[in-house]
Amino acid sequence: MNTLILKLNASGDVVRTTPLLRRLHGRVTWVTAERNLPLLERTAEHLRCLAWERREEATDSRYDLVINLEDESEIAEFARTVKHDRIFGAFHDHEGHLTYTDNARGWFDLSLISRFGRARADELKLRNRRAYQELIFEGLGLEFRGEPYLLPSPIATDLKGDVAIASAAGPVWPMKTWAYYEKLELALEAMGLRVNVLPQRRSMLEHLGDIDGHRCVVGGDSLPMHLALGLGKTCVTIFNCTSPWEIYDYGLLTKLVSPVLSEFFYKRTFDQRATTAVRVGEVVDAVMTSLERIGV
Repeated sequence: MNTLILKLNASGDVVRTTPLLRRLHGRVTWVTAERNLPLLERTAEHLRCLAWERREEATDSRYDLVINLEDESEIAEFARTVKHDRIFGAFHDHEGHLTYTDNARGWFDLSLISRFGRARADELKLRNRRAYQELIFEGLGLEFRGEPYLLPSPIATDLKGDVAIASAAGPVWPMKTWAYYEKLELALEAMGLRVNVLPQRRSMLEHLGDIDGHRCVVGGDSLPMHLALGLGKTCVTIFNCTSPWEIYDYGLLTKLVSPVLSEFFYKRTFDQRATTAVRVGEVVDAVMTSLERIGV
């Protein structure tokens, strides 16, 4: 098999797509965003990684399968121009409309380009109880068996502790940011735990090293959660506005779901009620239970 994967954004979504590399045999070329290359390079011998800006290098051969997991028109157009036998995911039809293959409907029916429209897609997303990996694997004719993420080796850092707090969230989903991280830090330190807020790093591999230096990661549905899962760390994740069910827990993840999740589900505006619905005590209890489970 010669396979092309188009998965550029976001970094956490790139990481949670890596289990495919454990099941795709033969050569795999993966085109991604430049910033995500360090997360993929040297993770598998049969993998060639290319930044989107170098995508023309991926046209050097014919592919048995193209997997396009993005919903952007420019990426779908590139997928169309690559020589291939079959495609999975988003593509341009003969009339130039952005659509997706029937076998990918399990995932793309829940997406921004859903054939049902955005409102209905969000309703389906709220009702969905299957993990991202299950939906993608099934569409490709595979059975997801809990295959773990593939990650590069982290760069060791001097940031060590019991709990790492991942308080930062991107601008796309402002309601992902829980309101009480500072109170959580003080509460955990009062219980004798070493707590660090994850800093911004120059490289992804240093960021990975920071996470590797801790036993538990607390935060929202974001890249640090996925990196922690890939490193085998316990996680406590607060879901204010995104789907907890799409995240496969690998037996490591405690999900704290906002009681008002449905009201703010995948909304890109900001409402303080979304960020304050999960209480500090709930998170403290979840962290302590996670640490006790691993003998800390």
